[in-house]
Amino acid sequence: MKLEDFDYHLPPELVAQYPARRREDARMLVVRRASGDGPPGPSGNARIFDAQFRQLPEFLEPSDVLVVNNSRVLPARLLGRRLGVRAQRIGKRNPAHREYLTSPIEVLLVRRLDESDWEALVHPGRKVRPGEKLIFEAGQLTEGGSGKESLTLEAEVVGHGEYGLRTLRFAGDGSLEKKLQRIGHVPLPPYIHRPDEKLDRLRYQTVYARRPGSVAAPTAGLHVTRRMLGELEKRGIEVIKVTLHVGLGTFQPVHESQIEQHTLHPEQFEVSPEAAARLNHALEEKRRVVAVGTTSVRTLEHVAAAHRGRIAPENGETQLFILPGFRFRVVGGLLTNFHLPRTTLLMLVSAFAGRELILAAYEHAVRERYRFYSYGDCMLIL
Repeated sequence: MKLEDFDYHLPPELVAQYPARRREDARMLVVRRASGDGPPGPSGNARIFDAQFRQLPEFLEPSDVLVVNNSRVLPARLLGRRLGVRAQRIGKRNPAHREYLTSPIEVLLVRRLDESDWEALVHPGRKVRPGEKLIFEAGQLTEGGSGKESLTLEAEVVGHGEYGLRTLRFAGDGSLEKKLQRIGHVPLPPYIHRPDEKLDRLRYQTVYARRPGSVAAPTAGLHVTRRMLGELEKRGIEVIKVTLHVGLGTFQPVHESQIEQHTLHPEQFEVSPEAAARLNHALEEKRRVVAVGTTSVRTLEHVAAAHRGRIAPENGETQLFILPGFRFRVVGGLLTNFHLPRTTLLMLVSAFAGRELILAAYEHAVRERYRFYSYGDCMLIL
């Protein structure tokens, strides 16, 4: 299939720059894959109609299982300075000059390799070579507010990778995550044209996020509230948590004109023994599994493909690229946000519901002025 088969026009003013005032305030476009399966919406179309996210429980059956991704977003965007190899030598001889030998650098951590090593996108990165140092600093008030103390985080470039990635080795003792909380910025997507703010620490995170490791939010879950989870539980709808740490594989652009040639960057996932047992029990009872977000879909379908349709406890990496023609073994419903054109995420939802139906739904959403992308509205596909 061709890349242009997954294109659509979006007026730029429909890209949400901030979240809705409350999580449940999002609109929800309902898309039914089977025609005639339900009452017509306001437009008279039984397959595509408008709703509100707070109505989600009304569209689910008591026997349904909702699967969410409990990965937690790290403040993975770092702003600092680059110290080249030659500059390091000069700086050792003249420490007072070290500050003047550096140049600004921006880093986005995309995948943890071990306790100290990360793969990262670096900008500007063309001249960044192994042996160079990257320095990140932040100031904060001391206890009692009497003054400021600085926190410094240093990393050495130790390798090159695919997709323009660099391998960074962070120095020092202590938890890197704690330092990131103090130095790092919320990694908002580039189509949000503003600096990150205090509210993003809360709203660019799901209420059930527990496992740190993502560098972008599993955005379909941003609408879910604890009140909503309680209502689902009262209706008998089971909620099961899996983990996929969102990285480059989810948001990397597709450059190949023939999309089958595209390869996803690996992303780490985990399905616990408890989650696997509950999911297999649901599948044996032929209950519908509704995935919250494309990351939940890829986790479930990766594991099922590896284990003949069953869900096994597993901790590993996935590069599963879901295209039209893919046979879904587990997922029977999908809650998802609206995705950028020409992306693997749009291809995944097209595989699930059909390309023509999805493009028709997106056309409807544009016409009805839905809010798009990470902080935008959502779509329920049944």
